[in-house]
Amino acid sequence: MKWEENVRKIVPYVPGEQPEVPGMIKLNTNECPYPPAPGVQEAIKAMQSRELRLYPDPDARVLVEGLAEYYGLKKEQVFVGVGSDDVLSMAFLTFFNGDKPILFPDVTYSFYDVWADLYRIPYKTCALDGDFHICPQDYKRPNGGVIFPNPNAPTGVYEPLKLVEEIVEANRDVVVIVDEAYIDFGGESALPLIQKYDNLLVVQTFSKSRAMAGMRIGFAMGNEKLIRYLSDAKFSFNSYTMNRPALTLGAEALKDRAYFEEITGRIVTTRERVKGELKKLGFMFPDSLTNFIFATHERIPAARIFQALRERNIYVRHWDKPRISDYLRITVGTDEEMDTLLSFLREYI
Repeated sequence: MKWEENVRKIVPYVPGEQPEVPGMIKLNTNECPYPPAPGVQEAIKAMQSRELRLYPDPDARVLVEGLAEYYGLKKEQVFVGVGSDDVLSMAFLTFFNGDKPILFPDVTYSFYDVWADLYRIPYKTCALDGDFHICPQDYKRPNGGVIFPNPNAPTGVYEPLKLVEEIVEANRDVVVIVDEAYIDFGGESALPLIQKYDNLLVVQTFSKSRAMAGMRIGFAMGNEKLIRYLSDAKFSFNSYTMNRPALTLGAEALKDRAYFEEITGRIVTTRERVKGELKKLGFMFPDSLTNFIFATHERIPAARIFQALRERNIYVRHWDKPRISDYLRITVGTDEEMDTLLSFLREYI
């Protein structure tokens, strides 16, 4: 049809399954297995109809100010959005507008190439080494911007802050985005580097470590000029990107640091125990500093294990993609959930 000539055609991102199966164990989308902070749950009960009836604050002040206080920043250094996907998409639109290709790893978050195609941004991928680590030399060439997750997804591999700074330092003439969706489960954030580098944007989320994936809260931190450019793009697109409940509940979650540390610590402890058990069963994986394990078996194809787990209503993630088609990404659930997974794997293997 003639009108299709003017349609922007994109191969979309494919999110993890959201099945509704009674008694299932859901370990496929890296959600937190524990509830949000008690204060968040109390705030939900106290909400009134006005939270739905009135427009939200377009400046998202209650959440922006809460994040600025929590991370020791000025409010002008914080930008919030509807999940880190919204924040990252806005950053692509805002900062990656040159003629040179942007750079990101070949095995990484699979939304990056989708956004690049959507916004018609040229890009090149840089191959991770045999152990799924970034090769910093690959990012020391002319480019229109750089983005990478740290720790990486789906591999779980963390790069030390020294390597991150090496890449930022080598690219002072473009914006470098470090996507830290999983930083709360291990490693050192690049956040302190924003005081030294005006071209660095650090993006995080409430979806994983703060148990609020359903609320869709993400945020970026950088120098005031970067944040102002992001805000200008947002207000040219949609003034009311975040709803009132999300702003209120996000700010409430930041108040309970003890609970945050408790549940992230619990997930890390479970992760380390499960690593040891998987090794006994013949699994191999890069050392993960996230809330998931990216594992391959020494002799049984990942696709077979994936299907066998699915038939037992245990959901993990599998991609039929180059380099990672024989890996499963297994979210760290509760100890009880992981024990059920391990019990089945012992029987199956």
